Amino acid sequence: MRTLVDNIGCIFGIERQGRLRLCGEEMGSMETLEDAWLLVEDGRISAFGSASEGMPEDVDRRVDAGGGMLFPSFCDSHTHLVYAGSREQEFLDKINGLSYEEIARRGGGILNSADRLHATSEDELYATAMERVREIAAMGTGCVEIKSGYGLSTEDELKMLRVIRRIRESVPLEVRATFLGAHAVARAYRGRQGEYVDLV
Repeated sequence: MRTLVDNIGCIFGIERQGRLRLCGEEMGSMETLEDAWLLVEDGRISAFGSASEGMPEDVDRRVDAGGGMLFPSFCDSHTHLVYAGSREQEFLDKINGLSYEEIARRGGGILNSADRLHATSEDELYATAMERVREIAAMGTGCVEIKSGYGLSTEDELKMLRVIRRIRESVPLEVRATFLGAHAVARAYRGRQGEYVDLV
């Protein structure tokens, strides 16, 4: 299927030189094209250009961008969107100079997150994670990686992974799951880290 998006006020992030990636200072600039069109064939961008230079006519569908802007979505490659409770205070503690070990001794850290996650139902985890997913999608994220890692037990890690699967099945974003076993050593395995690694 050939879809033409026309009447685009400006396309951001185009690449005319065929570069696959930008590094260093190159990342600080973004090429644009005004008064543009974009052709999508079978779900992939196949061409773009200036409307003043003509555009494809043989298309199955036309979408009028209404003079709006078109830009690539963001890919968030490292998230922990499935969790229970908040660790905002720990962030402030770190800013104020506390080490991760000091925060953990005060009852914070991953073990605290694991306790909260264990006490939270799968449905509640899904509902709160979906709020976060909707927020990042509204800000332009089109692909997101979501880690487990706050479960620290087989049961709770699987609970997190099921929530991530439900998210993937519920949203139009590209969602990738990462199993982050042994994010920390579970309390039940203190002093027996080798056994915990074997479990993972």
